[in-house]
Amino acid sequence: MILTGCGRDLDLSQPRIMGILNITPDSFSDGSHFNQLDKALFRAEQMVAEGADIIDVGGESTRPGAAYVSEQEELDRVVPIIEQLSRKLNVMISVDTYKPAVMAEACRAGAHLINDIKALQEEGALNVAAASDALICLMHMQGDPETMQQQPAYTNVITEVSSFLNNRVNACLQAGISAEKLILDPGFGFGKTLEQNYELLGRMKELDFQYPVLVGMSRKSMIGNFLNCSVDERLSGSIGAALYALTQGARIIRVHDVRATRDAVRVFWHAQQYQISHTN
Repeated sequence: MILTGCGRDLDLSQPRIMGILNITPDSFSDGSHFNQLDKALFRAEQMVAEGADIIDVGGESTRPGAAYVSEQEELDRVVPIIEQLSRKLNVMISVDTYKPAVMAEACRAGAHLINDIKALQEEGALNVAAASDALICLMHMQGDPETMQQQPAYTNVITEVSSFLNNRVNACLQAGISAEKLILDPGFGFGKTLEQNYELLGRMKELDFQYPVLVGMSRKSMIGNFLNCSVDERLSGSIGAALYALTQGARIIRVHDVRATRDAVRVFWHAQQYQISHTN
């Protein structure tokens, strides 16, 4: 399967790695590390050299309890780095935002993919996305980043995540967005308890999505709380979760640690292809 966003192809015949580039002072894992243009560009170049297929640029932290960032401040953070990336690197560029104005300006600056934690629910977002020709990643989230982890509750996390995302797909199609532009993200860590996250991971095939699936579990509390380890000790657990997600149909893995994840994914995928060929 090949998806095309703003003239750039993304071949999903094998798993792809999305490297996280947070241009923020307060992200849970790498806040303030890359919030200067030269440092951000260096980090992006490093991730591409390590094997990232997509660079996901974010200007507002979406960790639990994160504070709101104004539209103008987010624009000031992400547009300059996207402009630089589009000129200097041969890589797909994603913008991690839910604000329509940021989506529009980021795509004008060179972004190929809109990665929206609110699944284009903000007023005007559907229209901007439809006009952009970008790929669109729709994510499930219960609540909002400021309060989402206070009391997440589901009758059935599988059916509710599936229903929400299918409804958002229908909204996109009705707005004129092509089905070939869509990617879905179950939203690990966004309004879900530890057990709900693992149930979602373990039963992800039951979501039965008809679209490519992106997952983001890198260094999250679902890893740290389960293993009782700090953010900088979560690499092994993050890779374990990523590899299991591949068995459940994921094709894009969003990570902080590009090289280690890429190597693990390549070995896993290579071995799996032999297993599939001999089974058939």
